Amino acid sequence: MRQANLLLMLITIFFMSEIITGCAAKANSTDANKIISDNSGMPVYVIEREIPGAGKLSPQELKAISEKSCGVLKEMGNGIKWMHSYVTDDKIYCVYSASDTNALIAHAKKGGFPINRISPVRSMISPATATE
Repeated sequence: MRQANLLLMLITIFFMSEIITGCAAKANSTDANKIISDNSGMPVYVIEREIPGAGKLSPQELKAISEKSCGVLKEMGNGIKWMHSYVTDDKIYCVYSASDTNALIAHAKKGGFPINRISPVRSMISPATATE
């Protein structure tokens, strides 16, 4: 199960380069402290949320979660942006850009969402990486 979660995370990061558009600052392999940023310059993060049975949530339940998140984001202003999420059996992996991790934590508290891990995105790869 742990290997499946690791594989899913790697696949998620792999496809992020195709999904996240307008990334202004790509990290290179010589600067491990650099974090990918979105087109507004905010750092990009992957949030892991443990939600047992997440993969069995109905479209209506997922819509309600999405509406709650968007409502909280609207209240919070411009320091945080939800890009997209991946729903697996028992977790949801969310990709956000935010001014800092405190904004992500505040969003989770206001929305009642769990945060089990926040990981800054250091680099992105895709099939195009092999040909660069």
